[in-house]
Amino acid sequence: MAYSWFKAFHIVGIVVWFAGLFYLVRLFIYHVEANLEPEPARTILKNQYQIMEKRLYNIITTPGMVVTVAMAIGLLSTEPDVLKEGWLHVKLGFVVLLLGYHHYCKRLMKQLAQETCKWNSQQLRALNEAPTVMLVVIVLLAVFKNNLPTDITAWGIVGMIIAMAATIQLYARKRRKDKEKLTTEMVQQQSS
Repeated sequence: MAYSWFKAFHIVGIVVWFAGLFYLVRLFIYHVEANLEPEPARTILKNQYQIMEKRLYNIITTPGMVVTVAMAIGLLSTEPDVLKEGWLHVKLGFVVLLLGYHHYCKRLMKQLAQETCKWNSQQLRALNEAPTVMLVVIVLLAVFKNNLPTDITAWGIVGMIIAMAATIQLYARKRRKDKEKLTTEMVQQQSS
């Protein structure tokens, strides 16, 4: 019975943690893009994003991480033999990467608050895809365990990364074209 409770709350923790991680870096993107706005909008937006980032990190994302890790420890305590499995070692390696990503987001949040962040919005969009890749790998390992078809999985993940990179590039191109179109329309309106 304890295993089922640990597993249920482990899944809840994962959902909360990832929801927070996905949204947090989106807020970083908007925070960086606020620099392009004229005053007073720039200051108002940056202050609002800073508040939202802190609340999301401290009230949702970090508690989600803590619940995930605590319930994972509970799961392992009910089935300690699983620690001998190779798939779990790989999964835990990805979890360690995810923990590093979580704490790196805290560092970026501090840099944004101090206005020392060097990341641009396109770079942050790419960074925002990292937890997606880690989530896919972690879930596949948890479901397939030692039977994960690594050749298909590897190609699928490479394809997913290429699709993400292409989407980011296409979106940047669309934004650039939209900006050029808006500038052209403004110039035409001013000249008429």
